[in-house]
Amino acid sequence: MRFGNFLLRLIESNDVEAYFALIDNNRKRLEDFFAGTVVKNKTIEDTGQFVPEVIEKANRRAYFPFVIIDTTTNTIIGYTDIKNIDWNIPKAEIGYFIDKAYENRGVTSKAVAKIIAYCFTELKLHKIFLRTHESNIGSIKIAEKNGFIKEGMIRSDYKMTNGVIIDVLYYGLLKLEKNEQ
Repeated sequence: MRFGNFLLRLIESNDVEAYFALIDNNRKRLEDFFAGTVVKNKTIEDTGQFVPEVIEKANRRAYFPFVIIDTTTNTIIGYTDIKNIDWNIPKAEIGYFIDKAYENRGVTSKAVAKIIAYCFTELKLHKIFLRTHESNIGSIKIAEKNGFIKEGMIRSDYKMTNGVIIDVLYYGLLKLEKNEQ
């Protein structure tokens, strides 16, 4: 999926080094709200195990890991995933982050728009949701810009890397709502 000078595609086995570099360069700012990702990618060897695992999950349609690539430099600059999929409803959670050098440039918002379209047209989901902390203003803006509606706060729903359990804001988007926009 292309948008401007960017490409959004499923992660591939040859992305290990570039993906590790993305995590490592942004580790401090990701560790609170991407705790699982950070923990699973502490070393290049860890990432060498992580990437094949998530590719296998994608093959089973249990998880969809996408990288955002700057096509002018051929560099992985972000990540977005479709997770916690419930095919019975059908619904899924999305997550996203971008390299600090690309923040506030609209890249993540456009990538999320592509992921939304993929969820509703390719995966035939009925609902997409995301969870974020009230302090993550950037994530809230991306969610609202893409039509997500704040459904409420879920108390004690996320465990940060330091072990602290926090409340999260829950945003949802229904396919029928996206069709109305």
